[in-house]
Amino acid sequence: MKTGQPTRLYVNGAILGYKRGLRTQNNSISLIKIKGVDSKDDTEFYLGKRIAFITKGSTPGKNGSKFRVNWGRVCRAHGSNGVVRCRFARDLPPQSIGGRVRVMLYPSRV
Repeated sequence: MKTGQPTRLYVNGAILGYKRGLRTQNNSISLIKIKGVDSKDDTEFYLGKRIAFITKGSTPGKNGSKFRVNWGRVCRAHGSNGVVRCRFARDLPPQSIGGRVRVMLYPSRV
């Protein structure tokens, strides 16, 4: 492995919305489309992986960074096209729909 070349430990994903029925929606479960995942079988690898929704605030937080992270976890597959259901520590805001998340490649189950 080359020195000086950082290793990327995440895959990009997009927030599609909330789990919903025809007339109801469940805000505590978010639907995430992971880049490069196109089937239900491919989602098996990502079950239990952690997800980071990163936002930028106007003032630094306790650690001196302006970035805030809402952590979540992949729960299960949703449908057959590679979409997964995720639960976050704090429900994602509606403004985040269409935004980006990082799907971390840990914890490993290999």
